[in-house]
Amino acid sequence: MRTLPGIVLAMTAVVLAACSNNGSGSNESASSTTGSATTTTTAPTTTPAQQDCAAGYLAQFTMRQKLAQLLTVGVTGEADAENVVKTEQVGGIFIGSWTDKAMLAQHQVDAVKTASRTPLMVTIDEEGGRVSRAKDLIGVSPSQRVIAQTMSVDDFYKFSLDRAQKLKALGITVDFAPDTDVSSEPDDAVIGDRSFSDDPEVVTQYASAFIRAYTDAGVGTVMKHFPGHGSGNGDSHTGAVQTPPLDQLQNKDLVPFRKLIDSGAAVMVGHLDVPGLTTADVPASISPEAMALLRQGTGYGAAPFDGVIFTDDLGGMAAITKRLTIEQAVEAALVAGADNALWITTDAVPKVLDQLVDAVNSGRLPGSRVDASVLRMAKFKGSAPHC
Repeated sequence: MRTLPGIVLAMTAVVLAACSNNGSGSNESASSTTGSATTTTTAPTTTPAQQDCAAGYLAQFTMRQKLAQLLTVGVTGEADAENVVKTEQVGGIFIGSWTDKAMLAQHQVDAVKTASRTPLMVTIDEEGGRVSRAKDLIGVSPSQRVIAQTMSVDDFYKFSLDRAQKLKALGITVDFAPDTDVSSEPDDAVIGDRSFSDDPEVVTQYASAFIRAYTDAGVGTVMKHFPGHGSGNGDSHTGAVQTPPLDQLQNKDLVPFRKLIDSGAAVMVGHLDVPGLTTADVPASISPEAMALLRQGTGYGAAPFDGVIFTDDLGGMAAITKRLTIEQAVEAALVAGADNALWITTDAVPKVLDQLVDAVNSGRLPGSRVDASVLRMAKFKGSAPHC
């Protein structure tokens, strides 16, 4: 298998090549690699003009601002959001259950967007069912499990398209959905009815319809929680979670990710300890091995993934917070190979960025990896340079 640094160089070349394409508001696939997942691929050749294009885009940022582009943070309301965007130029904000809904209902998010020098990601957790942050604004949705039991795939596409269009009209650019876990847990378990089914084929069909609908509406999507939370032995909100060994995930939990890896969706990596994959006490969200599995694809029979890798929440889930401070967790995630670190408050942003700048200056986090992630984020947001 190729080493992670080698993959990063290849991924950088892929994104550099993307700079010759027009950006778009939709979450189009960032992958340009096709063919057998077991075939060794080579990095695309980029022209000097394409390299200059990427360099010109990156030149607008200081190193601290580049690193800030790789952060998505939860906000309480307009003032909180505008402050963190103006002062640190974070790449994304997250609208949570605690966020003042006037951000969306009164279009306050528009003013926040103008404070950003590049397109700002405005993200939300809108799966439906019990994970629904915008139900008061766009209507109630059944859980994913009920949807798969009561709607055809075509009907679900139409239903999702309508909701995606409503979210976009409110200012949302990325939805941290669909939940692509395969689970037979009781409805009220941590995944439970958030999963479409305990059949990976059913999960794949409905998750695909969701992604297509949101892409058609111009809203980004994020499959979660790689490599699969549905068979985990606990709740990562409250403590460490161990999944079955990697070989046992192959024909169930990993199937939807394998089949949808070229769908254009980003991927969220969960706080999951995976025997046969992750090092002891290093969950997948901060694991180089888990990131390499996703990037290479060969370890689970998938195409290489050239898109954006998000972490699950690093600041409010005990599977991480019992192990690391937020500064340590964000550094560990980016060093492991994630493109974007997510957590739920803005307070620690300055300290996180101080630590990340030190990580780059000391060589713990290669600057080339930061550049590659900034370019991936630009393409995902539709702000890649037109050249």
